[in-house]
Amino acid sequence: MFNAIGRIFRTPDLRRKIGFTLGIVALFRLGSFIPAPFVDFGNVQACLAASQGASGLYELVNLFSGGALLQLSIFALGIMPYITASIITQLLRVVIPHFETLHKEGQAGQARLTQYTRYLTIALGVLQSTTLVTVARSGALFPSGDPSCSQLITNDAWYAILLMVITMTAGTGLIMWLGELITERGIGNGMSLLIFTSIAATFPGSLWAIGVSRGWDIFALVLVVGLLIVVAVVFVEQSQRRIPVQYAKRMVGRRTYGGNNTYIPIKVNMAGVVPVIFASSLLYLPALIAQFNQPAAGEEPQPWVVWITNYLTQGDHPLYMLLYFLLIVGFTYFYVAITFNPDEVAENMKKYGGFIPGIRAGRPTAEYLDYVLTRVTLPGSLYLGLVALIPLIALGLVGANANFPFGGASILIIVGVGLETVKQIDAQLQQRHYEGLLR
Repeated sequence: MFNAIGRIFRTPDLRRKIGFTLGIVALFRLGSFIPAPFVDFGNVQACLAASQGASGLYELVNLFSGGALLQLSIFALGIMPYITASIITQLLRVVIPHFETLHKEGQAGQARLTQYTRYLTIALGVLQSTTLVTVARSGALFPSGDPSCSQLITNDAWYAILLMVITMTAGTGLIMWLGELITERGIGNGMSLLIFTSIAATFPGSLWAIGVSRGWDIFALVLVVGLLIVVAVVFVEQSQRRIPVQYAKRMVGRRTYGGNNTYIPIKVNMAGVVPVIFASSLLYLPALIAQFNQPAAGEEPQPWVVWITNYLTQGDHPLYMLLYFLLIVGFTYFYVAITFNPDEVAENMKKYGGFIPGIRAGRPTAEYLDYVLTRVTLPGSLYLGLVALIPLIALGLVGANANFPFGGASILIIVGVGLETVKQIDAQLQQRHYEGLLR
């Protein structure tokens, strides 16, 4: 292992790529601490300390921004607008035939879809930054009742609000550009690495808060449980069902093509972290609506607002956990269905002379792939739901910090991006030294 790490830094090209990636990551983290214009940095820090981290309403967005959201920094929105835009673009392939046509056109079509994603990212950045500034002005950004938490913005004039919205939107565009630079000139997928950085940056603070509030014996227990969870997540993320495929031999002139054996890998978790994001966003909407329907001073809140506040904003409530789990299972099947098309795979296999042993080509192959996919997705969806519930269970049983690091979307992204980046470094080493990082 140490010899392989030494070879990484002795290889000039690989060393340059890793150095460039680390430089962009450092710049990204620096921007997360620079406050936006007309933000009272002292009040923000005081309210952040008083509220002990993110409230449940903004927990997911704050997670993907590396804590920059609640600090109202220039990178407050983080990578979340780009993630949302990418998911929307993928879903539009099912609804709009033009997007599906672009997807099948190869590199030119993918470039056009990427351009659409960029435009949509900027539009979502404007919308989300406007919402964030509005919530910050109303004093609802932090759950504490400190009067200073309603005085986070020093200037309420229209030009000040406009400048804050423009700054945060520009920060989103800059993050998108930095991610593309890493993909082109660095190592790994740029957007994934920036998400990885944002989440990993919250780990030390979350672990320290657990140690201070619950004692160091609980801290040690959390580390042991976290290590076991990481091992289990790595095992499941690497698990796949391999469907054997054979290709018939074809004579083209005097040459023989085909005749080889391969397989179709169907991962247990084909949906990744997207169902968790879907479920969190859907459960976030009722709480957001209730937030903007709070009663005036001296008035009684409406019954539906009270019900949402009691049952759909408390992460450790059994009803919330049940809805969260069921939504993740449902969204897993939904997302796998739109990303893996058995009919298309079967048609491509038939076109190139491939077949699954014992299964006829064409419609029987598509039905068999759908049969396998449905049954493999079941344990994958249950696994996603259980991993996503780990922070909520920890909050209810142990009383740990709401940002329990070893669970939910955070651990899925950390493990997935980490494995993918290590594989890319391993491939780069094998190209140059015939011996990789992994054994």
